[in-house]
Amino acid sequence: MAKGSFNIGDEVAITAKVRGRVTEDRISVTIPSYDFPHSIFDRTTKVAHGQPIELIGNVTHLLDKDRVTVNLGIPVTVDATVVRLVNAYKPPTRKKPLVDKPT
Repeated sequence: MAKGSFNIGDEVAITAKVRGRVTEDRISVTIPSYDFPHSIFDRTTKVAHGQPIELIGNVTHLLDKDRVTVNLGIPVTVDATVVRLVNAYKPPTRKKPLVDKPT
């Protein structure tokens, strides 16, 4: 996806691969185009090495050259091609006008 298809606040998903279980409630995952190991809290599921898992977070920063920073508990900067849009951000709407009507 191109840089213009994401906005700050959008909910996005990244498909990562499971590296293995670290403790009984944490698993280690590999995120594409992110060069650091990452672990997530996952107590309930049975996972196997190499199994894909979907991580969902919000876009916090758009960088040049099609890179996106996603908040997955910690900020993770990845290529925009590995990110999939889940929900676009819609700002809250006002019920009443900001200024009172003149009397």
